[in-house]
Amino acid sequence: MTGRFITFEGIDGAGKSTHIDAVAQRLRAAGARVVCTREPGGTPLAERLRELVLHEAMDTLTETLLVFAARRNHLQQVIEPALALGDTVLCDRFTDATFAYQGGGRGADVGVLGELERWVQGTLQPDMTLWFDLPSEMAAQRRAQARAADRFEQEDLRFFERVRAAYQARMNATPQRFVRIDAARARDAVWQQIGSALEARRW
Repeated sequence: MTGRFITFEGIDGAGKSTHIDAVAQRLRAAGARVVCTREPGGTPLAERLRELVLHEAMDTLTETLLVFAARRNHLQQVIEPALALGDTVLCDRFTDATFAYQGGGRGADVGVLGELERWVQGTLQPDMTLWFDLPSEMAAQRRAQARAADRFEQEDLRFFERVRAAYQARMNATPQRFVRIDAARARDAVWQQIGSALEARRW
């Protein structure tokens, strides 16, 4: 793999998605070929699985397996080919989200998640993960103003507090990969933090 793999993480309402296009524009202006994608999703099959995960009732293990099935297809069809060509891949969520939502939020066994992670993606990890950290209460206010809620967005604050704590645990485990973005700040201030993270890596 010769390209760069940057992931954007955070609880629903943290605002990460609004900054992905800006990062793509910045990198393209610097001469990079950029692929923007998302999880679950990114391929026709994975998008169909996404709809099931977001809207159909199911138990935690079924949900987890569907997420990893979508990821496997996404890796094979989009992420790995783009990285092999030297492209920069910007992905709205990746495996950290599974540890946060299915692990922290739903209570899925972290050991099982780790096995599935190794099975599905091998040693591939993002080169950088931007974690948009936001208090659960503030995220809930933003979600309420944005759109109709899916299965995850309908969860209570305690669920999102567990999700946030799981993201913190992932960052603590691999601090060299993570950059914490204070998503409670104004949009321009958030962008400044992102720009500093890119500049620190000379991207």
